[in-house]
Amino acid sequence: MAVLIRPLAASDRAEWEDLWRKYLRFYETTLPTEQYDITWRRLLDPAEPMHGHVAFENGVMVGLVHLVFHRSTWLPDVTCYLQDLFVDESQRGKGTGEALIDAAANLARQHNAGRLYWLTHESNVTARRLYDRVADRSGFIQYRKPL
Repeated sequence: MAVLIRPLAASDRAEWEDLWRKYLRFYETTLPTEQYDITWRRLLDPAEPMHGHVAFENGVMVGLVHLVFHRSTWLPDVTCYLQDLFVDESQRGKGTGEALIDAAANLARQHNAGRLYWLTHESNVTARRLYDRVADRSGFIQYRKPL
């Protein structure tokens, strides 16, 4: 059975939260409980520039992607940031990640975005193999300053 990709629905909360927790564990981080609620509300609010899609195989949620649309000083059109992409370990290597990226690209096109971009950790070798195949590396390095 092929993987099914669709936008998040209100009924997805429990499965989404399970995958979201696995994603955060993968990056060895935690968030306060209230951030789960804030993020969930934003993803489902049509007035927010955030969107979520999920992947299902045999009726089980196995992947998620979160997108944030924003303006750019470099492009006349909106830009789409793929902020989070996660595929359950049991599903990796089956095309689910690529299908989620394709869904993100389709949504970005629907919003007339001029660019879809994302970041990953340099140690995420498995994901980087996929990303190197489906996208171009920009060469930029991210820096963060705590506020």
